[in-house]
Amino acid sequence: MLNTTIQEGFPADSLPQSQSRGEGIAGKLLLLIISVLMCTGIAIVYSSGAVWAENKYSSSEYFLWRQLVFTALGIATMFLVAQIDYHVFWKTSKIMLFASIILLTALLAMKAVHVISGAARWIGFGPLKFQVSDFAKYALIFHFSRLISEKQGYIKDLNNTYYPLLTLLMAVVTLVALEPNFSTASLIAIIGFMLMFIGGVSIRYLLATFSLLIPVAAVFAIAAPYRVARLLSFFSGDEKGLSYQVAQALIGLGNGGLTGLGIGASKQRELYLPLSYNDFVFVVVGEEYGFIGAVVIIALFAGFLACGLIIAKHAPDNFGRYVACGITIAISLFAFINIAVACHLLPTTGVALPFISYGGTALLFNSLGAGILLSIAGHKKRMQAKGAWMDIKERSIA
Repeated sequence: MLNTTIQEGFPADSLPQSQSRGEGIAGKLLLLIISVLMCTGIAIVYSSGAVWAENKYSSSEYFLWRQLVFTALGIATMFLVAQIDYHVFWKTSKIMLFASIILLTALLAMKAVHVISGAARWIGFGPLKFQVSDFAKYALIFHFSRLISEKQGYIKDLNNTYYPLLTLLMAVVTLVALEPNFSTASLIAIIGFMLMFIGGVSIRYLLATFSLLIPVAAVFAIAAPYRVARLLSFFSGDEKGLSYQVAQALIGLGNGGLTGLGIGASKQRELYLPLSYNDFVFVVVGEEYGFIGAVVIIALFAGFLACGLIIAKHAPDNFGRYVACGITIAISLFAFINIAVACHLLPTTGVALPFISYGGTALLFNSLGAGILLSIAGHKKRMQAKGAWMDIKERSIA
């Protein structure tokens, strides 16, 4: 728990300590896992999107080249952020969160005046667009981690801790839900509540809030016909009641068998399975690489979860601990939700598979998150190296 603070507002326990062996191994293994996932993403996006790209953009390599560019930028982002002191996000967390709230509000305002038609999720011009909910998700993780660290002395206080945290969380969740993006809003809410639980907020407050929010969420979920159709399709016990997407996804997974049809041999990608390169990319993994390939992908994300939690456990301070938990939970949660939807274990949602699905915004923000995890894992080592360099410099001056 946080006891005191040092200059610049960082926790006192952020002073350099010896790096544990487990933390160092977790950081290296995390880097390996992310590299494998990104490389897999390039191959799968090309395989799953070639026919769609040829049909829509007259080039079977359209998605491939864009995914290569996004992956290169993601790798650069990850390595750059890994070298930065992660406490920079402590300093900027408030600005980032309120900037995300302003952007989310601006999206809804543009939708209200018909500047944007349909779902209001993207902001920017031409190719320079990004999904604001991705930014808001990480901004919330950073600022929640800071607030929970600062309020450790009175973390169970209702008025001074829980209500301010809940207000910020509900502001972001409501704005994202109104885009409308109910699935992402729900996942952001889960991330926020899990951070509060990990930080020591009273479980009674969390349970009481959940009991109030579940009926509200249920009403919101059935307010749109397409969400009702998804729920009816999921709970249908009749094969004929399945939605087209789900039926095609299950066919694809069944086609793969144990070892798969082979690289580039997916049949469902050929205009049968909508968004085969994005929301249902896991289906193509199962069809081309089989049950074995699908299990490997699940194992990689399980490994990511384990590495992230080890890094969080050995973080130099509470802020780093909560940030690492938040990022690890966010990426792992989105991954397992995507996989569960592809396997018809959950109702259909528009959640991409991290590091694998096609898309620039999610890949860059997840690369940012991975870089921060690596920064937290290597912080003690950097501080030790810096301390050793200062000692050498002082001796040379003396």
